[in-house]
Amino acid sequence: MFRSEKRSLVRFLFIYLASTFILFSAASWIFYVSGKHHILDRQREALKYETEHIQAALRELHHSNADTLIYPRDAHVDSAIYDLDKKYIFGTFEKAPDLDALNHTQKLYFVSHVEPYFLGAAYLLSARNIDLVPIHTLQRNILLFMLIAGLLFSILGYYLGKLFVAPMRDTLKQMNRFIQDTTHELNTPISTILTNIEMMETFGKCEESSRELKRIEIASMTLSRLYDDLTYLNLNHEYHREIVHLNMSQLLEERVIYFSAMTEAKQLKIVKTIAPDIYLELDRNDAIRLIDNLISNAIKYNRSKGTLWVTLNPERLCIKDSGIGIEKGAMKRILERFNRANTSEGGFGIGLDIVNQVVKSYGAKLKIKSKENEGTEVCVKWKK
Repeated sequence: MFRSEKRSLVRFLFIYLASTFILFSAASWIFYVSGKHHILDRQREALKYETEHIQAALRELHHSNADTLIYPRDAHVDSAIYDLDKKYIFGTFEKAPDLDALNHTQKLYFVSHVEPYFLGAAYLLSARNIDLVPIHTLQRNILLFMLIAGLLFSILGYYLGKLFVAPMRDTLKQMNRFIQDTTHELNTPISTILTNIEMMETFGKCEESSRELKRIEIASMTLSRLYDDLTYLNLNHEYHREIVHLNMSQLLEERVIYFSAMTEAKQLKIVKTIAPDIYLELDRNDAIRLIDNLISNAIKYNRSKGTLWVTLNPERLCIKDSGIGIEKGAMKRILERFNRANTSEGGFGIGLDIVNQVVKSYGAKLKIKSKENEGTEVCVKWKK
């Protein structure tokens, strides 16, 4: 799966699952509140029924001729009788509750009027602990439902996401196929042109047309670098790196010479600060790809007769130009593939994306500083 596909799929799943979770959470909360009220209502009805039994027992006790009055008790229900002024008379509570300040969150209470008065009582208060078992069962069932629904909707969302990114995948496949075919067709003519230019320069032919040959050489080098970049993009997921103890100082000197035709054509002044014998554990092709893209960008976006700074030390590699710079708004997307901060120059917008991929693969850090109309500096800080 391509990176752009993964990003789109992750974003789709995040929005889909987040909205589904919010919707189901709201629905589950409403269902829980309704179910809890229903459970408490049933327990209140049961308490009301038990209160009627206690009231009937009080009536019998009131009319009895027994010398000793035994207050009716229930193992599950506490009760108490109050007079007309709501003052406590007698009951089974450890501490008599205040009829005007009952806490309904801890227990269920039911107050009934005693008419006619039995034993001087005007009110009968009954109470019982809330049975939490059915409430906990309701909570577990809702949680289980949420987990199962979340799993099912995650699977459904994944397949919907795959369908969502399918057109993108087809487009990217076609683009990659086009790049593969294009690079295959470019390879032979580029190699032929460069080989013949070297032979002509070696044998001293066409000296009168040296300026034209330089132009052809520059164009061929540009095509050759484009070919390498497109090949890397197309085969990056299958690219095998051969890590060696690479002399980065020597390689950087060689690549600066390689671009001499392009720097001379633009009349650039090259300022080199290259520390000798800097060795790094890198794949040689990765190092060439990294250096070439940085130098070619610095040449491409530099001013005519400008300056190109090339710096290498044990900590970092920096390439700086005195060119047109990058706008602040474009800096956020400068590393995205096919994004071009400036359309006045040619290119596909893949150079910095390749640099970023190479840098990430070695755990290094990439830092870009740019000021419009003053220039750009790109630094790669090596992993210690």
